[in-house]
Amino acid sequence: MRILHTSDWHIGRSFHGHSTLDALRGVLDVLVEQVSEHRIDVVVLAGDVFDSAAPAAACYSLLSDTLVKLSDAGARVIVTSGNHDSAARLGFQSALLRPGISVVTDPASVGAPVTIDDADGPVHFYAIPYLEPAIVRHRWEGVELRSQAQTLGHVMGIVRDDLAERGGRSVVVSHCFTAGVEATPGVEREIRQGGLDVVPVSVFDGPDYVALGHIHGRQTLTDRVRYAGAPLHYSFGEGDKPRGSWLVDLDAAGLASVEWLALPVPRPLVTLRGTLDELLGDPRFAEHEQSWVCAQYTDPTPQLDPMRRLQHRFTHCATVMHAPIGAVADDGRDYAGRVRAARDDVELVDAFLAHVRAGEGASADEVTLMREVVDARTLTEATA
Repeated sequence: MRILHTSDWHIGRSFHGHSTLDALRGVLDVLVEQVSEHRIDVVVLAGDVFDSAAPAAACYSLLSDTLVKLSDAGARVIVTSGNHDSAARLGFQSALLRPGISVVTDPASVGAPVTIDDADGPVHFYAIPYLEPAIVRHRWEGVELRSQAQTLGHVMGIVRDDLAERGGRSVVVSHCFTAGVEATPGVEREIRQGGLDVVPVSVFDGPDYVALGHIHGRQTLTDRVRYAGAPLHYSFGEGDKPRGSWLVDLDAAGLASVEWLALPVPRPLVTLRGTLDELLGDPRFAEHEQSWVCAQYTDPTPQLDPMRRLQHRFTHCATVMHAPIGAVADDGRDYAGRVRAARDDVELVDAFLAHVRAGEGASADEVTLMREVVDARTLTEATA
């Protein structure tokens, strides 16, 4: 059996104020082509289908259209919900979809697999929707469920008990933050703060393959436990991470092989660094003029209207940061504190310069010039 493991579509997410729907539609069309080309039997989508609990109508249309295309390409489709999804809204349309497309969002279904047969017998797909411990603990009385680790540990016990009775091969689909992964700062928002929700890899012992979602970059925790990542880049922090999905082959004995299928990047992401004049004119940046650009200009002082000027060269400049070279370390005082500490006009101007120059106050030459101006003014006032 051939399985395609994808996750974290985040339909409806914006990128620095720009819609990603058209770009995502193009990438998912390529994924559909891969399903047909590689004769995929089952596509599993491991949560965070939508980016929010209340997606716009166009998001539902993109999801429905893609699921139908995957079905037309000959694949069974199994979808489960992530922490970004509203399980109720995602599950609402499941009854309206054609046979062969399963959307699993009900916690009560965790021990009831979607079973699909091939020439070697049955394969049981246990789709586990995102389970918030505070919401689902009442379903299993007498069991302490205060963390994701405890909740998924309990659910995987139910899965293993059911599998022991059924026999055959198995695949688990889950959405969680597993110990050992490398998260991208500012990208994967942890399901809750702190370490309570880190799930040990050992929780997923047993199945032939575990298809995980939540982390936006592909990661291999063990040969049989993997994250596929998101099909699009949703942050400059992800710019160097490949996009794609895992092609998983099961034979009669279980997991046979896993192969990476790359997806195209509609528009590359790049972070460029230099003075504003360098960013605006240096030929070495020419290859990035059609990329998504995060510009970090290193001038010692903030420059006038940098975004508008940069977008003349980089049409898709999405964000601009002032990152001066050699900025003085923060002394812990805010601008008001520096002003209060000034003993004369020269120190007052120096406080202002430190404020606008990321901590770098007046140079020795500037101090000399300011002293001359202040002394001249004082002399004028004295003789007036």
